Amino acid sequence: MDRLLDYFTNHPLLAGGFLAMAVVVLAYEIREHGAAAFAVAPNEAIRLANSGAVLVDLRSPNQFKDGHIAGARNLPGDQIAADPKAALKLADKTVVLYCDTGMTTAAAQRTLAQAGVKNVFSLRGGFAAWKQENLPVVKG
Repeated sequence: MDRLLDYFTNHPLLAGGFLAMAVVVLAYEIREHGAAAFAVAPNEAIRLANSGAVLVDLRSPNQFKDGHIAGARNLPGDQIAADPKAALKLADKTVVLYCDTGMTTAAAQRTLAQAGVKNVFSLRGGFAAWKQENLPVVKG
């Protein structure tokens, strides 16, 4: 323990860099853990949809036409970012967001939560996970 204290006193820049990196890693892990708490698997998304949740496809209209989850609404992610108030009609409903792989839903999830939508979830793995589970897809 004494040697560690000696190291920190003799190398303050390295010690400070180590502490800064530790704080960054800790903050990242806390953020990722928080985001994962609001992600649902495809079978849980089905359960939520059967209970009245709204499925929102964040992909482009062309991707939506190529295939989407039955009953999903298309609301591209860039529209949510540009005008989060447009989604306020979803404020009293449970919402499940999805994109291609689940990577872009976090930003839309945060935007909707800040706009007042309380129950916002993301589909873990996105539309790719849905198709991988061989769940039904609607085209057109």
